[in-house]
Amino acid sequence: MHAFNVLGDPVRRRILELLADGEMTSGEVCGTVQREFGISQPAVSQHLKVLRESGFATVRAEGTRRLYAVNSDPLREVDVWLDRFRRFWTPHLDALETELARGRRERRLRDSDEDPARKGKSS
Repeated sequence: MHAFNVLGDPVRRRILELLADGEMTSGEVCGTVQREFGISQPAVSQHLKVLRESGFATVRAEGTRRLYAVNSDPLREVDVWLDRFRRFWTPHLDALETELARGRRERRLRDSDEDPARKGKSS
């Protein structure tokens, strides 16, 4: 299955988000995804299987528990593919960062001009 077919599903993206925070049991993943998406345990298990078979997740047994984790290799491949498109959004993000910094600087200056404690000391 192509990486974007795997990542195109919101349930699988959510599972990867959960696993990005650290290893989780299948029960923990199922519980969270069932609450958030209202799908059955077998449906969540099917999504875990797709992630495992496509290489996005790993699973290891610990007694009777199955612990899932993110496998970053396919994500690196997606990142490499996306690299050619970064030129479309990087300048916009750089411009946004500049505007945010300008706004923070203006607020600091305005706040320091309006600070009564500072005004009292300068008089």
